[in-house]
Amino acid sequence: MNEWENLGQALSKLVSTGPVEVHEDGKWLASLAGFRSELRTQGKHTLIHLWSPEASLVRRILRISSCELNRIELEVQRFGPGKPATLEFLALDRARSDSRIGREQFKARFARMLSDRFPDAQIGPLTTAADLKRSLSSLYTRGVMAEQGKSWAVMAAAPSENSTTFDGILSFGLLWFDWTREHPQRRPIQSLRVFLPQGHTRVTMERARALSPALSLEVYDFRENDSLFRRVEHSSQGNVESWLSPRRDAEIALAEAGGLIRSIRSLLPDCADEIEVSVPSGTQDLCFRFLGLEFARRIGGRLYCGLGDNRRPVDTANSADLAKLLGRVAQKRNSCTSALNDPVYRASPERWLETMVRRDPEKLDARLVPEHLYSQVPALAAGERGIIDLLGVTRTGRLVVIELKASEDLHLPLQAVDYWLRVRRHLTEGDFQRFGYFQGIEIRSDPPLVWLVAPSLHFHSANETQLRYISPELKVTRIGLNENWRKGLQVISRQ
Repeated sequence: MNEWENLGQALSKLVSTGPVEVHEDGKWLASLAGFRSELRTQGKHTLIHLWSPEASLVRRILRISSCELNRIELEVQRFGPGKPATLEFLALDRARSDSRIGREQFKARFARMLSDRFPDAQIGPLTTAADLKRSLSSLYTRGVMAEQGKSWAVMAAAPSENSTTFDGILSFGLLWFDWTREHPQRRPIQSLRVFLPQGHTRVTMERARALSPALSLEVYDFRENDSLFRRVEHSSQGNVESWLSPRRDAEIALAEAGGLIRSIRSLLPDCADEIEVSVPSGTQDLCFRFLGLEFARRIGGRLYCGLGDNRRPVDTANSADLAKLLGRVAQKRNSCTSALNDPVYRASPERWLETMVRRDPEKLDARLVPEHLYSQVPALAAGERGIIDLLGVTRTGRLVVIELKASEDLHLPLQAVDYWLRVRRHLTEGDFQRFGYFQGIEIRSDPPLVWLVAPSLHFHSANETQLRYISPELKVTRIGLNENWRKGLQVISRQ
C-alpha cells in the first residue's frame, strides 16, 4: 500500500471518529463543514478534492507533513503561480455550534458578494470573532473596505439570524465605526455601511433619522440567492410606528372599576398605596401591580391572578387565592427584609424602578410636573422591550423622554431614539393635546429632552461611544441612581 492509499485511509478514519475541521494556512474553512474527500492522480501529481454543500476545494499535494491520529497536515499547491500552503485536518472534541458555522459560512459568501457588487473596491479581511473588550458581537460579520480614495467600516447580518439581531446591528455598527476611526490601517474611515437581508432594514432606517449628520451611514439590503445589493434610501421608509389611546378612555375605565380597585387594595390595607392600577394602551384590561410586579389582571370582565404566565381565574376580588398571593408578593417584595436573591424580589426591576420614579418624580429632577407622567405613551408597535418608557413634561412645557433601565443594556441609547422619534412625531402633529394629555400645560414645540436613568454603575460602557453619534437635536442626559434604589431614590450623577 503506497503513501497516498495510507493517506486516504487515514482521512476516512479521522472523519469517522467525530467532527473534523479543515484549515488552510491556519484559517478555518467553515464552508467545508461536513466535507467529503477524494484523492486522485493527475499525471505525476496527486490531487485532493474536498467538497460540501457550501464549497469545493482542489489542491495538488506536495507532501504529507504529518499524519497523526487526531491531525493530518499536508503541504499543498494551489493551481497557478503562488507559494505552497498548509492544509490541516483537525479532529475536535465537539463540533462547533450550527450558528457559529453558519456565520462563518455567511462571512465567506458575503466577501464574494461584496467583490461582485463593488468590483473596484479593496475589501479587507472580514471577521465574526467576538471582541468583549470593545463590545463587538460575533453575531455580525465586520470589516473595512476602500474605493476611490474613501474608506468604510462594514457590518452585515446573515439571513439566518433573528429580528433581534437585525434590529440591533446599528448599536454594534456604531462601535465598530468608532474603533476603525481610531485605528485606521491605511486611510481614515469616513462612513459606515450596514448590510441586512431584504425586508429587515426598517428599524435601522428609522434610527438613522436620529444620527448625527457627521456620521455618513449607508444601508443596503441584499438577496443572497442572486447577490443583489440595493441601497435603501431614507424616503423609502414610512412613519415610525406608534399610537396614542385617548387619555379619557383610561380614566373612564379606571373610574368604572373603582369598586374592584378598592376591594383589591383592601386586601392589603397597610400597603394599599403600593398597589398600582393601569390600563395597558390599546386595551380595556386592568393591570394590578405591587411595586411594579403584576399579580392580577382583569381581561374581558374576568379577573385573573398569578405571577408571569401562571394565571388562573378568581371568582371575586376577595378571593382567598388572590389575598394569599398578594400577601406573599408583599412579603417577598419588601426591600428591608426580603432575601436579595429571591425570585419575586428580583422580578420586574424596571417596573419597580418606574414605581419609585412615579411616586416622587421630583427626586429625579425638580423640573418635572408630578401630575403629568405617563408610562408607555405613546405605545410602540414593538411591544415589551425590557425597558420602561416614561413621558413627562417640565414646568416650562418641554417634553421629556425618560428611559428606565435597572441593569446594563448596550442598546439603551438607540432604544431611547426609538421612543424619542415617536414622541417627536406626535408632538409635531399635535396629538398629545388632541388625545387629552398634559391638560392645562402649554407644550413647547422644542424637540423632547432625553433622560437615560439607571443605577450609576449599570450604564453599559459602550453607551458613551454610541452617544457620540446621536444627533445634536437629541439633548441626552444620563442620570445615575444609587445602587440600593429600591430603598429610596437618590441621584448620584448627572451627565
